[in-house]
Amino acid sequence: MASATSFKIIRARAEKRKGGPKALVKLLPGKPDIKALAKLGDDRILAEMTQRVFCAGFAWSVIENKWPDFEKAFLGFKPAKLLFQPDEFWDGLMDDKRIVRNGAKIMSVRENAQFVQETAKEHGSFGKFLASWPASDEVGLLDLLAKRGSRLGGNTGQMLLRFVGWDGFVTSKDVVACLREAGLDIAEEPKSKSDLAKVQAQFNAWAEETGLPYTHLSRICALSVGENRQP
Repeated sequence: MASATSFKIIRARAEKRKGGPKALVKLLPGKPDIKALAKLGDDRILAEMTQRVFCAGFAWSVIENKWPDFEKAFLGFKPAKLLFQPDEFWDGLMDDKRIVRNGAKIMSVRENAQFVQETAKEHGSFGKFLASWPASDEVGLLDLLAKRGSRLGGNTGQMLLRFVGWDGFVTSKDVVACLREAGLDIAEEPKSKSDLAKVQAQFNAWAEETGLPYTHLSRICALSVGENRQP
């Protein structure tokens, strides 16, 4: 059950903290572009999956600095090309100093290449699949990513969706604090299906109230609480 707190209250608090309505708008990301998402190549989807997986629990800056070498090592992340490679290719990556040599994460690329290719065959492309999935059911999409993908559960799945441009929320520490302050009865780290369903219902209610994209609702929510860091 969604809480009764109007999003107007949360937005007003964020505006006050960030220097007014115009200042807040400048801190928001661009509006999600569904057409651009639908056109996103399967290689770019797999590349983003890989970057999010390798960044999980690791310094993002290290992965970003090495990324051009990741692109070379993983053959531009073309699913069909990667799936054609023999076991020796993958064994070789375990000793490749150009990338971060984490065996489980390296093998997740092979498994996710399969996931991307299978989904693309069903829907035309992985981007088209994502573009057709409604923002009102992010929880369902995250569940699918966790079950059919490799190492794409939890926050990694949420960050993947954010980085490819899908319109969704992220249950960051500040967003959760905002939701709890709004009256939502959820854990500080909402991971259960019950808690995630409550989060989804609340964002659905706010989306209906405001007409704003979920990415904006999520960001405004985060900016309304926590440390007031200046841009």
